Amino acid sequence: MFPRLPTVTKALLIANVVLFLLQQVTGGFFDVFMLWPVSEYGFDPFSPGQNFQFWQLLTYGFLHGSLSHLFFNMLALFMFGAPLEQTWGEKRFLTYYLVCVVGAGLCQLLVGWLADSGVPVLGASGGVFGLLLAYGMLFPNQRVMLLFPPIPMKARTFVIVFGAIELLMGFTGWQPGVAHFAHLGGMLFGWLLIRYWRGQPPFGGGPRRGPPLRRVK
Repeated sequence: MFPRLPTVTKALLIANVVLFLLQQVTGGFFDVFMLWPVSEYGFDPFSPGQNFQFWQLLTYGFLHGSLSHLFFNMLALFMFGAPLEQTWGEKRFLTYYLVCVVGAGLCQLLVGWLADSGVPVLGASGGVFGLLLAYGMLFPNQRVMLLFPPIPMKARTFVIVFGAIELLMGFTGWQPGVAHFAHLGGMLFGWLLIRYWRGQPPFGGGPRRGPPLRRVK
């Protein structure tokens, strides 16, 4: 099954797994590639240590804190990434995924600044939640299965349930140590990009050029 995966989805899976293995053997070498909050002294481009750097908005999305963290993100990338790439094509799919990663990072920076948090963020979850949203928009009536508990539901319902849970967790702090607003940021930026491509409010002018942004019943 793995060799039949679309090119970009396969490359993202391999990159995340390889980088996770390198994290395990290099100690703290990759810490500088995590998404660090902007310090109270602002952005310092000459201090590459525990300080925000612009390129971290991409690199954090390819690092993971544990094997389970990696597994569940890659499982979601495998499940939702392949059909989206087959629908959109390689270029549009990669653009969408990276925009969601960056958008999630920007939202997390804002929340971290408001909460005065000094904790770094890592993981592909922002991009993955963006894929989840896109799958629910393009294939709203496709059946997906929750893992815990194993309940089947429509993709549209799945997206709504997960979005509501993330919002609840983010505001209540019931699950500390998880960047819930980064997940929501990935969904938000994914939603905005799809609406931009479709020429829908708050954008206009009709659909943009590129592969069809179809909706499947």
